[in-house]
Amino acid sequence: MCGKSNSGFQLPGFFQAFCLSAVFAVAGCGGSGSSSGDSVDPDTLADDTLDNATDSETVDITDTIFSETSVNCADYINSYGSSVLDETRSLGFEGDVLITGDDAECTLVTNNIPNHNFNDASANFATDVSEVMQSFTVTRTPALAAGATALSQTTYNGIMLNGVPIDILSAGCYSPDDPQADADGNVHIGCTTDDDWLLDPLGTDHKFGADQHNAHTQPDGSYHYHGNPNAMFDDAPGPNGSPVIGFAADGFPIYGSYFLDPDSGQVRKALSGYTLKTGQRPSSASDPGGDYDGTYVQDWEFADAGDLDACNGITVNGQYSYYVTDSYPWLIDCLSGTPHESFDKF
Repeated sequence: MCGKSNSGFQLPGFFQAFCLSAVFAVAGCGGSGSSSGDSVDPDTLADDTLDNATDSETVDITDTIFSETSVNCADYINSYGSSVLDETRSLGFEGDVLITGDDAECTLVTNNIPNHNFNDASANFATDVSEVMQSFTVTRTPALAAGATALSQTTYNGIMLNGVPIDILSAGCYSPDDPQADADGNVHIGCTTDDDWLLDPLGTDHKFGADQHNAHTQPDGSYHYHGNPNAMFDDAPGPNGSPVIGFAADGFPIYGSYFLDPDSGQVRKALSGYTLKTGQRPSSASDPGGDYDGTYVQDWEFADAGDLDACNGITVNGQYSYYVTDSYPWLIDCLSGTPHESFDKF
């Protein structure tokens, strides 16, 4: 992970070992997530943990294009920092991410600021970005579950190695009787996965005000991704494909878009297995009508039309992983393993 963009620089092994031992000395070998301590406020713990990480131990990842492909979260143990800009407000921010671990888990403590500039001219954030302390725990031994876990608005879906959470689903849907409904009958808040015609943020023209990184803010100012971060990896993958850029809530790694196709031996983009439904949506008092065009999550159906399964993952050489895709579901559509409770929002 430690490498500046466009340079290909990697830390020497002795410095990686120094960083690892220094971080363990500061934070200990705990796997505690945001839900794990009964007597300690997780936000206070996260704050203190980052405060105790000194500048001499911190690796600058500002605008870094990552290069590591390890699926073991412990290989990313370190303290990372960045200096970035809220472009619309011309306001500087310092990003902080601390990754610690033990034999079973890794914990990522973050102030929720990305390693790249954000809130560019294309964005329309409802709330200004703020530093929001969060802590997420990732298992080092993820396993496929008997059944997939559906995404929910009450949980985060993963955490990127730059410290920004993944929060795929919107809280918007078709609700024409709502007093806040727009001209198309849609509302942007208040909906759950139980509602029909849930809006896909990246399927709408305004992308829910997201910036060029497919990210925007929660009401508390926390920055989060709905899709490809358009950072952290590029279109010049290595011989094995894109790097690991994060971990899903179930512990499985998230890669960029490229993978080494074992059938052809070629590195190429992973293809989503979802396709748009054909024809038109039902039109009634509770249905929006119109063409299936990707505005709503229900416009898509899994047709096994690409490389990836219904959760947007694939097993290659015995390793299950998720991939960023150019079309729905963009990152993740469900979790193939068991999510850790630290990804719960409440």
